[in-house]
Amino acid sequence: MNRRHFLQWSLAMGLTSQVRAADLPDGLDDADKVLKQATANGQVKSATLHVRRKGNAVTRAYGNGTSPDSMFLLGSISKPICVTALMRLYDQNEFRLDDKLSKYLPKFTSNGRESVTLRHVLTHTSGLPDQLANNAELRRSHAELDKFVEYAQQAPLSFKPGSDYQYSSMGILLATHVAELLTGKDILSLVDDTVFQPLKMEHSAQGLGRFSLDDMVLAQTEFAAPESGSGDPTAKNWDWNSHYWRKLGAPWGTTHCSAPDVAKFLSEYLFLNGTVLKPETAKLVRTNQNPAGIKPRGIGFDIGSRLGGDGCSEETFGHTGSTGTLAWADPTTETIFVVLTSLPGRAVTPHPRQLASAAIATK
Repeated sequence: MNRRHFLQWSLAMGLTSQVRAADLPDGLDDADKVLKQATANGQVKSATLHVRRKGNAVTRAYGNGTSPDSMFLLGSISKPICVTALMRLYDQNEFRLDDKLSKYLPKFTSNGRESVTLRHVLTHTSGLPDQLANNAELRRSHAELDKFVEYAQQAPLSFKPGSDYQYSSMGILLATHVAELLTGKDILSLVDDTVFQPLKMEHSAQGLGRFSLDDMVLAQTEFAAPESGSGDPTAKNWDWNSHYWRKLGAPWGTTHCSAPDVAKFLSEYLFLNGTVLKPETAKLVRTNQNPAGIKPRGIGFDIGSRLGGDGCSEETFGHTGSTGTLAWADPTTETIFVVLTSLPGRAVTPHPRQLASAAIATK
């Protein structure tokens, strides 16, 4: 066995290469134990873990056939990745955060919609719903993203824009559609061109990209959210594991990445590298945009200590995914944590992702 093959094997087996034991991030052993146990007892079929602190990083893989470069369906971690493609245009002065959405979507008017700004949809304060009322119907018919955009523009608002918080996948959809309109490119190619390639995220795709369905880790759909088709015996051709959904590239949930690639993405914001966004823009994106009394949110990012667990600072930013994923970065400790699992987030409480995160956050 040559050295390259040995390193690949050792990583896949959950060992650490090129990092001395004394340099490993604190809490790694506890997080490792959580994921080993969860995969050994069959609760989680596949998982990968990536932790970086103060320059020391390690990636571990769990479950049969899983490697450090395995690509998982990220769920809502897709949101900040796709929003980053939009914010590239902010850096180019193509739009302002307080622009009315109707400036770019002329049909998005009446019944309060004319007051919705890009900042509102990016911080979940627009009043738009998370999923459309006809979500299942659209997926069942294998609708393209433009159909979701059409119906999202007609969706009723739950409150006056800016006055409250309501998590909204459809808000993110409309925000990223603005990027499509401004560039003339679809969100799949736009994310690849402006995020994945500059950050050298080689095991990442919006939709399937150059990969095939066989390259992706399957989700344990029996525990999935209802909007993904769980509980519907006829949903096999549109659920999380279907070729339709994996290829669609929905900006609210169909990004595929390996754990190290998600860490590369977070590094851009943690260290303000300027590779994708200007440092001042990256800092803006990871900073709370909502007024007092409304749940704190960055631009596409969730923020705050509760994201990672006790021990994280209020500057922590990242996101969870309903597919069983969690990723965050804490500027105060220069920690990056990424755990990707095949077990949907709603399947069990506490979820192994939370337990693994808490082990790192509290150290």
